[in-house]
Amino acid sequence: MNQARVAPSLSAVVFIALASLAAGLSLTGCKPANNNAETTASVPAPTQPSPSSPTPTLPATATQSPPPSAQDLIICFGDSLTAGFGTDLGQSYPDHLQRLLDAQGYSYHVVNAGISGNTTKDGLERIHLVIARHPQIVVVEFGGNDGLRGLPIEQTQANLSSMLSQLQASGAEVVLAGITLPPSYGPDYIKKFDAMYPALAKQHHVRFLPFLLKDVYNVPGDMQEDATHATAQGNQQVALNVEALLKPLLKK
Repeated sequence: MNQARVAPSLSAVVFIALASLAAGLSLTGCKPANNNAETTASVPAPTQPSPSSPTPTLPATATQSPPPSAQDLIICFGDSLTAGFGTDLGQSYPDHLQRLLDAQGYSYHVVNAGISGNTTKDGLERIHLVIARHPQIVVVEFGGNDGLRGLPIEQTQANLSSMLSQLQASGAEVVLAGITLPPSYGPDYIKKFDAMYPALAKQHHVRFLPFLLKDVYNVPGDMQEDATHATAQGNQQVALNVEALLKPLLKK
């Protein structure tokens, strides 16, 4: 009898538990628990892609004004000479080209798609990113790193030809900027290397700048100590070289 009075029955325990639960609900209401993982999965933020699956993008843009429509896009596609290696941010030739076009009242938005160290093979592997932007004009500048590594010129030329073909098939206007190599690479190799650019320009019927660093190479203050890359000052002249190449294609 005494034991029964001390130990409550199972039904009494259940009654007490239910009463406590009801009291808790009366205080907190029917607000559901906050589950961040569940909320994120069911209502993803439309402007912030998941960090685990980033969207491939081009390198940072060089611009002095908000980007206009896609048909006004000029993409400078190349290696370290385009990227502005060794200069401060905003001092690459695409940056200076943007300023030149802005000053003349053009509405083009210039994108710097240069990556230091890229070979023509690297450029070919990321050309889909350029095409996806639907540019009106693309300045193609590749080959220097192929030459400096002594890669077969035939393969370099084939890679560049494929780039030009794909860009033209996308509807973009394409211009080609050439480069040359130091004398230490020997006259035979350099001669074949230099001949590659005019041959490609003729094959694909594109406007062509034989030497990107025209009026820059060997000019005091225009080249960095490596004698390969332009300084910020030199990139201003490079931009003028490219602007002259683009001039017949530009529209206001």
